Amino acid sequence: MSNEPPIEGYVDPSIPNPNREEDAPIIIYGYTPTLALSVLALAVYALLLILHVYRYYAHRLLAFSVLLVITTIFEIVGYAFRLQSSPPPVGDPYKTINFIIQYFFIVVAPVFLSAAIYTTLTSLIALLGSSLSPLGLPRKTIIAVFVTADVIATIVQVAGAALIGVAESNRKSPTTANNILLAGLAFQVFSFLLFLILLGIFIGNARKAAVSRGEGGMMRFTAAVVGASLLVYLRTVFRLAETAEGIGGYASSHEAFFGALEFAPVVLAVAVLGWWHPGRLVGRRG
Repeated sequence: MSNEPPIEGYVDPSIPNPNREEDAPIIIYGYTPTLALSVLALAVYALLLILHVYRYYAHRLLAFSVLLVITTIFEIVGYAFRLQSSPPPVGDPYKTINFIIQYFFIVVAPVFLSAAIYTTLTSLIALLGSSLSPLGLPRKTIIAVFVTADVIATIVQVAGAALIGVAESNRKSPTTANNILLAGLAFQVFSFLLFLILLGIFIGNARKAAVSRGEGGMMRFTAAVVGASLLVYLRTVFRLAETAEGIGGYASSHEAFFGALEFAPVVLAVAVLGWWHPGRLVGRRG
C-alpha cells in the first residue's frame, strides 16, 4: 500500500493526469482553465497593447504609457501560460510551472496599472496646482508610498502562490502558504483603500477649481481615473475574498468568478485609461 496521503483537490475526470515530474497530483486552479477565456484575453490585450503604444507616440507621456504597455505585456504573458493549462491537446492543466508563471504575471500586471493611476493623480495635481493635493502631500511622496506598498504586497502574494504550488505538488497542506497569500492581499486591499480616500479628497478639492476654470473636460477625465481605480479595487477585493475561502473554496473553484472579477475589471481599466488617456489632457511631453 502507498504511504502517500490521499489527494485533496480538484481532479478533472475527463483529463487523465500525465503524472510527469512537473505535474501536480491535482489541478491547482480548482478547475480546468478554458481555452476560450485565455484566447479572448490574449486577443483583447494584444489590441490594448497596440492602443497604448499608439498613445505613447501620439502624446509622449512616457511614464504613464510605459506602465500601461508593461501591464498589457505582463497580461499577455500570463494568459499565454494560462493557455498552456487548458485541456489537451493544447495544454496540461496539471503542470505546476504553468500555474505559477501565469499567476505571477497576472498578479503583477495590475501593480503597473496601479502605478499608472498613481502617476495620473500626481499629474492632475501638477496641472491644477499643489494646493489641491490631498492632505498637502508632495506628489513624489504619493507615488513612493503606494508603489512601495504594492511591491511589498505583490512579493508576498507571489511567494504565497509559489508555495501553494510546491505544497500541492508534494502532497502537503497548503494552508500556511495560503495564509501568506492572504496577508499580501489584505495589505494590498488596505493600501489601495487609502489611495482611494486620497483620490476622493483630491476630487473634492479639485471640483470647485475645475468648475471655476471651465475645465469640465478635466472632470470627465478624472471620472475615468476614478472608474479605473474602482475596477482595480474590485479585482483586489475579489482576490482577497477568494483566498479567504481557502483552497477549494467556491470562488476559487469556478472560473466564471475569475473571468468576471479578475479578467474583466483589469481589462476594462486598461481600456478606459487607453481611451481617456491623460496625454489628451496635458498634451505632449518629452
